[in-house]
Amino acid sequence: MIEERSSGSSTEEVLAELQRRCAFVMVSHVKPDGDTLGAGLALGIALKRLGKRVAYFQEDPVPRNLRFLPDAHLAARRLPVDLPSDTLWVFCDMSSASRAGESLPTPARENTLNIDHHLGNEHFGAYNYVLDNECSTGTVVMHLLRGLGVEIDEQIATCILTTIMTDTGGFMHSNTTPSVLEISADLMRRGADKERITEEIFANKRLATVKLLGRIIDTMRLAHDARYAYAYVDDAMLAECGADGEDTEDTVNVLRSIEGVEVAALFKAFDGEVRVSLRSSGRVSVQAAAARLGGGGHFRASGLTHRGTLDEAISAVDAALVAEGL
Repeated sequence: MIEERSSGSSTEEVLAELQRRCAFVMVSHVKPDGDTLGAGLALGIALKRLGKRVAYFQEDPVPRNLRFLPDAHLAARRLPVDLPSDTLWVFCDMSSASRAGESLPTPARENTLNIDHHLGNEHFGAYNYVLDNECSTGTVVMHLLRGLGVEIDEQIATCILTTIMTDTGGFMHSNTTPSVLEISADLMRRGADKERITEEIFANKRLATVKLLGRIIDTMRLAHDARYAYAYVDDAMLAECGADGEDTEDTVNVLRSIEGVEVAALFKAFDGEVRVSLRSSGRVSVQAAAARLGGGGHFRASGLTHRGTLDEAISAVDAALVAEGL
């Protein structure tokens, strides 16, 4: 989509573009999570408060557990036909523009802003605001919200806290620093409902989700002296449990939580491809392993899509993990 690479942009450069432009499209990645959607919604709501025109593009439907977010109902594939030619397309939480999906119209490169916190971001935008020391793309957006001078009210606070809780695993991951907790406390004081976010993101499981988890656990295998746990899910298993892809989202963390397991992988063999979710306890970089196979993410949490059979995907991921020290 956008092939050239540009160096990072300063906060001042990005703020100048946000203030100069009149129209924006906030772009989420495929299979959206709380960070990509929450970051885009937070910035979009703030820009609307400044009198800007904002639309939200999303290739896939909003997941059930994120429909509580303000403005989430506005995210869709279809965009207004009368967008100005200098509309700024804001890609949130993706290291590559291809993560936006195939339905996104190709914007002119000078009209692209890339906001992210992933290691290995390709800097594909004309403007690249990538802070890889931040716990979420939402906390990257916080720097811009402060610069815009927009009040962080209950709606915006809810979106940002959702990004934090998504990418820290409900404050369980190692990226939960003292400053992250301080920011989260401030967001709660501004109206973000932590209990509701916890319920929606982590606790509100469908019966089909629980049934599917049991079937996935049945496929689990341990390797490398039980330091590596992997399992798979396919179309037949989804149909058997009355489940869909959304019901697999937290499963890889269950695999990683097994005593002695350093790395876990869930292979999702449905919709004509094999998507792989990887988690690490911290010794092995799953980001580096995923990058070997065209994927990416974070040191402890990454993913990739494999163009081949399930067995080929399992072998390729195993080799990549071994190459990274598993």
